[in-house]
Amino acid sequence: MKENIKVLISEADVDKKIEEIGKAISERYAGKTVHLICVLKGGAFFMCELAKRITVPVSMDFMAVSSYGAGTVSSGSIKMIKDLDESIEGKEVIIVEDIIDSGRTLDKLMELLKTRNPKSLAVCTLLDKPDRRVVDVKVDYTCFNIPDEFVVGYGLDYDQKYRNLPYIGVVEFED
Repeated sequence: MKENIKVLISEADVDKKIEEIGKAISERYAGKTVHLICVLKGGAFFMCELAKRITVPVSMDFMAVSSYGAGTVSSGSIKMIKDLDESIEGKEVIIVEDIIDSGRTLDKLMELLKTRNPKSLAVCTLLDKPDRRVVDVKVDYTCFNIPDEFVVGYGLDYDQKYRNLPYIGVVEFED
């Protein structure tokens, strides 16, 4: 089966929106340092571009988590694959996600991080699929709400391919 990628959000539109979000974060955290936590792997491209557009001091860390359970259904638990390298206690923390759909994993991740006593905890996502939401999670900064389609690019992948696309595309399969 062959894949074709149809552009959903252009590189120019992605850049413009990240600039807007970076400005909003800079204004909200004026005079403070923000600590960005990237949820790997998909969030890496977005976090790097976002950090370049934030004008207040920024520190960064990375973690990798996954939902697990039978088949493709999330159990509502998270499995820690890579934890943070440093404490977030007393820090202004922003979780940076590539995409949020059901909200299950993000909800559990937020519960975990709250136990580590950050000064504040916010969420910033490149893409949001609100139609797929199962758990109500508060998203503070959203670049784009998208329909329930399988998307790639800007860190998102299909079978580890297409992460490096500078735009958001929809995967279309043909025989």
